[in-house]
Amino acid sequence: MAPTRTAKKHHTRDSRRIIAAIGTGAKIVTFLKKQTIFMQGDAVGAVFYILEGKVELTVVSKFGKKATLSVLREGEFFGEGSLAEQPLRLESATAISDCRFLEIDMEAMMIALPRERTLSDLFIMQLLARNIRYQEDLIDHLFDPREMRLARALLVLAHFGNADGARTIIAKVNHKILADMADTSRLRVGSLVKKFRKSGFVADSKSGLQVHSSLLRFYLQG
Repeated sequence: MAPTRTAKKHHTRDSRRIIAAIGTGAKIVTFLKKQTIFMQGDAVGAVFYILEGKVELTVVSKFGKKATLSVLREGEFFGEGSLAEQPLRLESATAISDCRFLEIDMEAMMIALPRERTLSDLFIMQLLARNIRYQEDLIDHLFDPREMRLARALLVLAHFGNADGARTIIAKVNHKILADMADTSRLRVGSLVKKFRKSGFVADSKSGLQVHSSLLRFYLQG
């Protein structure tokens, strides 16, 4: 589902603040759907801020197993590991829709953060929110069955609980991404989604997969 008008205004305002704080160290770049932004193991470089589109962050273990860390959308930073003096990217970033980003020079970002309070507050809030999501995902993987992990993945992709309101429609349901997020197979995802439909937790619509609030109650009670 497309961002709400309020959310778009919010992200536009934030992007203007970033440009004002960074100056010539920020530029707008575009990536097409399925295009790789950077790969795990690449040398670190710029920090990115999403103006439009969605980005999937993935990691591959030394045994070759791939897992989705997060799906990011408008108004979120990624690639910030460069600011922590990481020599190499720890994850891969791929555009899962056509995207527009602010590409922010690492050195310019490091200079601006301690100087510009508005930028540092926005950046810290983004990192804290993502850290909380990662902690919740870890708890889910340790203690929840696949059914609960899939419920959480659907709620995350539907953006339940975000400040700009719950987005109850997942425009394009990608079973591969759901399988990675729920740490299960695509076949199992298909079976569980059918089960959720029968239970009334999700339903098909012209815009995509509609996620009902009953799924959130199911997840919280699980």
